[in-house]
Parts: sequence; structure tokens; C-alpha cells
Amino acid sequence: MSRRAFLHIGLPKTGTSYLQAGWWSHRAALLEAGLLLPGRAKRDHLLSSLVVREDPGVRRRGPGAAEAWDVVLADTAAHSGDVLVSHEFFCAASAAQARRAVEALPADEVHVVVTAREPLSLFASSWQEHLKNRGTTALADYGRGESEDPRDVWDWRALDLGLVLERWGGAVPAERVHVLPVPGRDQPREDLWHRFAALLDLDPAVVDTSGRFANTGMGVVEAETLRRVNAALSGPWGAQDRGRWLRSHLADQLLAPRAGEPFWPGEDQVADCRARGLRAVAAVRAGGYDVRGDLDSLLVPDVVPPRRHPDSVTDAEVAEVAVALVADLVGELRDRAAPDPDASTAPARAAAPPGPAPGRAGRAGRALRRLLPRRADG
Repeated sequence: MSRRAFLHIGLPKTGTSYLQAGWWSHRAALLEAGLLLPGRAKRDHLLSSLVVREDPGVRRRGPGAAEAWDVVLADTAAHSGDVLVSHEFFCAASAAQARRAVEALPADEVHVVVTAREPLSLFASSWQEHLKNRGTTALADYGRGESEDPRDVWDWRALDLGLVLERWGGAVPAERVHVLPVPGRDQPREDLWHRFAALLDLDPAVVDTSGRFANTGMGVVEAETLRRVNAALSGPWGAQDRGRWLRSHLADQLLAPRAGEPFWPGEDQVADCRARGLRAVAAVRAGGYDVRGDLDSLLVPDVVPPRRHPDSVTDAEVAEVAVALVADLVGELRDRAAPDPDASTAPARAAAPPGPAPGRAGRAGRALRRLLPRRADG
């Protein structure tokens, strides 16, 4: 049985990718320092969050996916030191699911760790994640309710710190609920890991966080372009396809590096974010939870700098980004199809590429037209 089990439940978009990338790339060093990351690989923590939230989709994730939580629990039971389980989707669990997860962890003490962020920037970032998962909801229509379904992770259910603590705060004693506000834009990113390391009683130097992947957001025009691309896509897109082609390739590699203009939601949604921040901070103070950082940084400022709204994006702006995307993608296809000049058996003349499958050209044309639903005269 482990001494302490730390269950890091999110929130989404609070530096979780940054932290997890550092931990898993230094898994052996952490184990040498006494901290185990249980499971066969990083993916087992995502799969465990699906099992805990009773998501039937876990069985479509491949052989052994449904057993991931059992593997994590078995590894935890076999380790005598501390363990860390981390995935941001745990936070969407119901109160009953949260209690069962905590009770299942074989440790002398179970600690729940919540990384948190002020709700306005979190809301804008979560809409981008919705788009990266083939979402098509306009920002003005996004986040207009609170789901009762633990499978809904891009929803206030998982984004509102107060709601998450209502479900998870009673699963362990208050002193074992740890809230870690993310550093502000004017603070070093490494501060988040340093706070987490102090909680784990670890020397932060055990994990080299320099050069860690930064989950960069898209600009307002790029985000709206992706939303329209998603609407034009056809056929089923599984989780792996969405992750590889929409999230990693299209959004992270091609759209985000354009460094477009930031954006905000409408005034009513800004006000809603501000109210949620006030309620969450009050709940943390009333709950007596352990706070590692500036709790007031979770409040939305009374005045926020002006930014564009995605509804202001024009067809001409989308067309400019879409043309650049097509150029990038055609260039990639050409590079992949180019023969190896050093291959001794390379033919003198490259074979002509096969033509499009029947109907594909027509589908492609219709998809491009759907990106620009309104055509200006003249």
C-alpha cells in the first residue's frame, strides 16, 4: 500500500499538459525520488478518468483500455512510497464517482489536487479545445448551461472550480484538498511546478521544465476558421483521428503559430465568468482547503482589456487563413510524395499521382464553399 496518493483532477486548461509532459518524461527520476506514476503509460491516466466517470466509450479505446484503472490501482498497492495520478477529466466525475475513486486508491492518505485558473481566460481556452475536438458551437452559444453528465468535460461542469469542489471537496478531509492557482502571465511558468513539487515534498530540480511544450492558443480568425472546417468535415472522426489531425496538426502546428488576435466572449458571458470566480473563491475560503498560491488571482478583473469577438470575423479573413492552410497542406503532401534522391533503386521518372477517388473532388469543393457561406457580390 502506498503512503500517500495524490489525485490531480484538473481543471482542464490549467497547465495540466505542461505538468504531465514534465512528469512522464522524468518518470524514472521521480520514482528514484520516491514518487510513482502508476500505470503502463501516460495514457492509462486518461483511460482511468473514463473508467471512473463510467464512460462506455472507454471500450472503444483499444485492447486493455477498460482495465487501465485496475492497473493503476494495482501499481499503487504494490508501491510503498507516494503515487501521483493525473488527468484533467477526473474533475467532471459525480460526487459518488469521486468518493468511489478515492476509496479505491490503496493508500494511507489520499489527497485531491486541483489546479485552477480565473474563469474568463479559462472559458476562452476551453472553447478552443471544443473546436480542436471537432466542435462547431459558436462562442456566443457556448457554455450556456451546466451539464449533469460526467462525460461532459468541455462544460462548466468541469470548468467551474466551485462546482468541482462541490463534488470532490467531500471525498477527503478539507486539509487534503489542495488548490493551486496557476501563475499569472507576468510570473514564471515554472512556479506552478514548484508549488506542486512543494506539495509532493520533492526537489523541483528532479524535473527539468525548460523547453516544456506550451499549449499555445489560436487567434480569433484562426479559431473561427477551424470551427467552419469542422462543420465541413464528413464521416466519423474517432478520438485518435481528432487528436492527431485536428488538435495536433491543424490547430497546434498550423493555426496557433500564426499568433492571431486574442478574443473574449460577449459581455454577458464575461459577467457570468466574473460571478463564477467570486463564488469559487468564496467556496475555497469557506471550505478551509489548502491553497498554494494567490487565491485572488482566480477572480476576473472588474475591467478587462478590449478584444475581438469571433462573431466579428469576416469571410475575407477566413478565406485568407484557409488559403494559407491549403498552401501548407499541399506543400506537406508534395514533400511526402517526393522520391528519395539517394535511393539507388529510385525510378528515373516519378509516377503520376493517382487521381482523386470518384466524387472526392466534388466533396472537397462543396466543403470549401461551406467555409464561406456568404458570397459578396461583384
